[in-house]
Amino acid sequence: MTHARSERTALCDLFDRLGPDAPTLCTGWSTYDLAAHLVLRERRLDAGPGIALRPLAGYTASVQRGLKAKHPFPELVGLVRTPGGLYGLLPPLDEAVNTLEYFVHHEDVRRAQPSWEPRELPDDLERLLWKRLDMAAKLMLRKSPVGVVLHRLGGGVAIGGAKDGPKVEVTGKASELLLFCFGRQEHARVDLTGDPGAVARVTHAPLGI
Repeated sequence: MTHARSERTALCDLFDRLGPDAPTLCTGWSTYDLAAHLVLRERRLDAGPGIALRPLAGYTASVQRGLKAKHPFPELVGLVRTPGGLYGLLPPLDEAVNTLEYFVHHEDVRRAQPSWEPRELPDDLERLLWKRLDMAAKLMLRKSPVGVVLHRLGGGVAIGGAKDGPKVEVTGKASELLLFCFGRQEHARVDLTGDPGAVARVTHAPLGI
């Protein structure tokens, strides 16, 4: 099983266990909302652009509400379990695009629950997450008001954020650094060092793609 499929399956198992009304780290979204988002992303290409483009967000939101109205939660989870659209036809594309998507959303659900703890991930998944983060760090940190230096435990450095002014050092596993850069700063198990004001600013910055 690929990492994308493994994370997808684990997330769906968690959906089944928690039900439709559990919280997530996606602001304002329950598990039902997140499942609808994932189905929309793969199976409603007409509504996909609104995920990233604000002028189209209203249509995307209406399609997502429609999916919830049409499908009971277990049906939506069933649709999420099997890759849809091009991801179902091209497994390598599923692995290339969805490993990060499903890892992050799996953690969005896990870390919104009481008493969560970080998982011990396979070494090859940690290496893959770092490889992707190393390539995307500048993009993901582009809205940081301060410079950011990512230090991966075990080796590896990536830089992003503001070019001038104070810098914040962020240290942790690749998986935790990735969550930090995806805008989950307050739920990432990382160590931050630097000017306290700069640390506060990057902690609340709108990071991510």
